[in-house]
This record gives sequence, structure tokens and C-alpha cells, in this order.
Amino acid sequence: MSARHRKRALILLGVATVAFTVILELIDPSHVSHGPTILDFEFAGSHARAAQIVAEWGPKGRSAAHLSLLLDYGYMLSYGLFFALAGFAVRDTARAHDWRRLAVIGAVVPFFALAAASFDASENVALLLTLAGHGGSFAPPFAAICSAIKFTLIAIAMLYAVCGLAFCLRARRLQSSWTDLRGPAS
Repeated sequence: MSARHRKRALILLGVATVAFTVILELIDPSHVSHGPTILDFEFAGSHARAAQIVAEWGPKGRSAAHLSLLLDYGYMLSYGLFFALAGFAVRDTARAHDWRRLAVIGAVVPFFALAAASFDASENVALLLTLAGHGGSFAPPFAAICSAIKFTLIAIAMLYAVCGLAFCLRARRLQSSWTDLRGPAS
């Protein structure tokens, strides 16, 4: 993928990620039920706690949770691809500037974003089953484990992207300072 295409993809995926973030926050079941959030449901961890959350939500909250979980698949796609592409961009820039540690880490970390989205998808299957009353005692703890792994992986991918951005900004600042010291070209 060329740098120009990657930049366009990052912009589109970034906008989509922000839009999904806002939409998912607006439709969170807690706004309808004044009860637990979708995050509370993700980390319920047991059949009893999940059933309590579903009961507290009531019909409107359950409907909002169902919609949220379905829309979350689009969110997974946008954030997973955004942070993977951002990670690949950091890795490529690190290789070009001979930032060895950042380049070596970049051989693996961009894939963490894709793995996070995969764990998120598995989590949502378990939560949808639980919401429909078919999750049994397996789905809530499985969802909680997937959620913990998802958040860990995406946090690492985000940290890598932010560190890469900081390295790039620092390099630009140093280049600008060097240019200022040299003065105008003769």
C-alpha cells in the first residue's frame, strides 16, 4: 500500500472509529435503563451477574444492548484496521529512520490490533448469546476473558502508535532545529 493510500485509509478509518465511538456511547443501555453499562456486561464474569444486568436493563435496555453489540462489529473493523495500519506506518517509518527497537517491535505489535478485534468479536458472540438467554454458565466468563485480552492488546497497539507518533514529531523538531542552525541555503 502506498503512503498516500495508507494516509487516506487511516483518515477514513479514524473518522469511522470516532463515529462508532460516539454512536456506541449514545446508545449504551445505561442511558435507557439508568443501570449498568455495556462495559459492565462485558465484565460480568458469571451467569448470575450477567442475568442481573440483563434484568436491570429491562426491555429497552436489552434492545439498546443488542443494537450496541451488533454495531460493535463495525467498530471492531474500523479500530482494528486503523491501529493495525497506524502500527505498520510506524514500523515502516522506524525502519526508514533506523529506529531499531521500534522497528523490531513493529514486526508484531500492529497485528495486536487485529487480534484485539478478533477477541472483541468472540466476546460479542458470547454476549449476544447471554443477552438471548442462551449463554449458560460458559458465555459470561468467556466474554470477560475475551474483553480483558482485547483491552490489553488494543492498549499495546495504541501505545505503539502513540510512541511512533512521538518519535516522528521529535525527529521533525530536531530536523527543523538543525535546519534553523544551518541557516538559509547558499
